[in-house]
Amino acid sequence: MDKIKLDILGLSASHSQSGSFALVLGEEFGNRRLPIIIGMFEAQAIAIEMEKIVSNRPMTHDLFKSFADSFHIDLHEIIISDLREGVFYAKIVCSFRDGSNFIEMDARPSDAVAIALRFDVPIYAFESVLSEAGIVLNEEEEGTKSAAKERKSAKKKPKEKEKSATDTTHELSALTIEKLQSMMEAAIAKEDYENAARIRDELNRRNS
Repeated sequence: MDKIKLDILGLSASHSQSGSFALVLGEEFGNRRLPIIIGMFEAQAIAIEMEKIVSNRPMTHDLFKSFADSFHIDLHEIIISDLREGVFYAKIVCSFRDGSNFIEMDARPSDAVAIALRFDVPIYAFESVLSEAGIVLNEEEEGTKSAAKERKSAKKKPKEKEKSATDTTHELSALTIEKLQSMMEAAIAKEDYENAARIRDELNRRNS
């Protein structure tokens, strides 16, 4: 099964649900984005490692790495392997240091990504997952985002997120497909990946 290498593009705080974040992954040589909604503690574990912050005591994922190192276990990659009923699944691929006994362990994507960062191993998704759940950016949107990132880097100041494009007073299930597609385009343009993911899931449910 084809697998696509992903980069971590960032964490986007939720507008509508306290403590939720969108982990945004993007394919290395393409324009698809894979937003995954995760909890606050999982987001913190990812952010701490991305910013190379050293905690006073080892966190759970740091303990996992120490355990693996102590017992001579190597991590090779993590794979976002499946999407079932709106829930993402991941696998951690590892082996003993002598190259024997390759094992695939089931994991939540948030934990798998936090662990991948600590082991400095690649993150992949199966093509089937990206085809179903990936959000495609066109070239114009990609160019706009690149320019916005350059301005943000130059200012060295976090950009305040704009209000969500999704009108929270409406139920997604009551909207037409055309309206949902329009709302998803607006959410992507504003980098509101949390709502884009919810709209994507609603569209997938209707197409299933």
